[in-house]
Amino acid sequence: MNGEEFKKAVLQGIPGELPPPAKYDPDINHAPRRKDILTTREKKLAIKNALRYFPEKHHEVLAEEFAKELKDYGRIYMYRFRPSYVINARSVNDFPHRSVQAAAIMLMLSNNLDESVAQHPHELITYGGNGAVFQNWAQYLLTMKYLAEMTDEQTLVLYSGHPVGLFPSHRDAPRVVVTNGMTIPNYSSRDDYERFNALGVSQYGQMTAGSFMYIGPQGIVHGTTITVLNAGRLLAGKSDGNLAGKIFVTSGLGGMSGAQPKATVIAGGICLIAEVNPKPLRLRQSQGWVDEVYDDLNQLIARALTAKKDNEAVSIAYQGNVVDLLEKLVKENVPVELGSDQTSLHNPYSGGYYPVGLGFTEANEMMAKNPSRFREMVHKSLHRHVEAVNKLSERGMYFWDYGNAFLLEAGRAGADVFSPGGGFRYPSYVQDIMGPMFFDYGFGPFRWVCTSSKQSDLDITDRIATQVLEEIRLSAPAEIRSQLDDNILWIKEAGSNNLVVGSQARILYADSEGRIRIASGFNKAVANGEISAPVVIGRDHHDVSGTDSPYRETSNIYDGSRYTADMSVHNVIGDSFRGATWVSIHNGGGVGWGEAINGGFGLVLDGTDEAERRLEMMLHWDVNNGIARRSWANNSGAVSAITREMERTPLLRVTLPNTADDELIDGLFD
Repeated sequence: MNGEEFKKAVLQGIPGELPPPAKYDPDINHAPRRKDILTTREKKLAIKNALRYFPEKHHEVLAEEFAKELKDYGRIYMYRFRPSYVINARSVNDFPHRSVQAAAIMLMLSNNLDESVAQHPHELITYGGNGAVFQNWAQYLLTMKYLAEMTDEQTLVLYSGHPVGLFPSHRDAPRVVVTNGMTIPNYSSRDDYERFNALGVSQYGQMTAGSFMYIGPQGIVHGTTITVLNAGRLLAGKSDGNLAGKIFVTSGLGGMSGAQPKATVIAGGICLIAEVNPKPLRLRQSQGWVDEVYDDLNQLIARALTAKKDNEAVSIAYQGNVVDLLEKLVKENVPVELGSDQTSLHNPYSGGYYPVGLGFTEANEMMAKNPSRFREMVHKSLHRHVEAVNKLSERGMYFWDYGNAFLLEAGRAGADVFSPGGGFRYPSYVQDIMGPMFFDYGFGPFRWVCTSSKQSDLDITDRIATQVLEEIRLSAPAEIRSQLDDNILWIKEAGSNNLVVGSQARILYADSEGRIRIASGFNKAVANGEISAPVVIGRDHHDVSGTDSPYRETSNIYDGSRYTADMSVHNVIGDSFRGATWVSIHNGGGVGWGEAINGGFGLVLDGTDEAERRLEMMLHWDVNNGIARRSWANNSGAVSAITREMERTPLLRVTLPNTADDELIDGLFD
């Protein structure tokens, strides 16, 4: 299909005549069959809901087809309507458009569905097992058509993937407003999600899946590198974080977890990682994110010990269950310094966690046909999983929860994860690392995408970002110099680390000053032609202000407010009227449906004065909102950061906390 044919296909939207039925591609990594949760009445409703996208003349054929999809897969994906063209991050000008901003959004959502990027591309799932861009292919086709036709005087509204329509707005309004999974709080259980998603009325957008801001595993590699480096520093009590000869054991090679082996090698360590699904394992190896693969634990252990002896930086994958790997490490008394887990435990009974003792295919069948038995197997597996982690930790391993609900779900399963005081015996990585070292100071996962899709433009942005950070470093206070140093080193080596999968994108951790100055540098380079096309900036929702999640992003807030969601809701509202090109707010993300509220944005830098004004105003709010909240919780780093920002920004005035004396309060209850 040539360029003009592609544009014509996009502008067509949902075709007037039925395309031929789609053939099931066994080489694609497909989502597992979902739970059969709907009643007969609800199944009828799900089919009626799906047929709303199509004229009545097609209903007889499609009703039977959709009923079969619902029976076979637990969802109606509308496979017949998956387009024949390749979905990927083409150059922005390759998309039909009347609005450059809308074309940039088409590029971004296309990247989320690229077969080299997405976890289950034919089911429109980007990562995390159920992190969806859309619920079905009709939603995709209609959204692309709306984006191609809209102007800068309109806003597209998306309800959990469903394009409600184009509404009149104005040039300074967002082009797209996205919500995902925003249910009434009392209807936010795991079974509520399964039911609403099967009905076709809601979806789980994860974080950057449903907000069109995913940039492949690179998006998490940087944060993982920083986490592993600082875990090594905590373990050693040193500032250099040298991981030479140190083993990090973990699991998962999906869209997010697949970053772990690459990050560990960048940090100089040895990564032992387990994955039960052979398809993502082979993909990560072909992409160079995994060095070696073994299905024999004796051979793997021997290889790991050799790497440890030689201080070799290498990633070694085990094709099998992580519990078997951990128990083997315990049995052989292998010294392990660092440990975590990145199975998708926010989704433990629908493909996010595969219990030990079941093969991959057998597990997929059981979770659909005998969900109660599968649930029992997951709980038993978590008990063994935790027991092995506890034994390795007693021998000196530093273990952290990676925000995937590992401790939460293990605790719910009755595993031994609680300390005598009632809390978890292991910290979240946000509690020990990300929160006090980064988020409290405003540092978080700032990212950008070159819409030309040219590496040469990405190279220029790397140079601009490096220059900005080095300039800031010259006068930075001591408390943030190490953060700057890590990120300067990261961005200088990013090109040689071959991080790009999909769009020409980059990520680094920066505070509000760094983000604003880097974005301004990009905008000026677009204006003068140094960069050949607009640059999209955004961030992971896993950031200073974007997410309220008591077991992850806000786990280091101890004033009792970590279960509240004012910060993330205010953040998306504030971004929307300060200049964001698109905004999103989601239920769930990382730790699971009902466990978090998170939001994000995208901003197109097109070289104009308007883009300059928007980036300055929006990025300042997007970071400092969260610092203000964290400072009110009496986090010392945040108090320092927001005080410094008020000195730099005269119009900013934030309410600062006074600290009560513990002896005074304790005396009231003696």
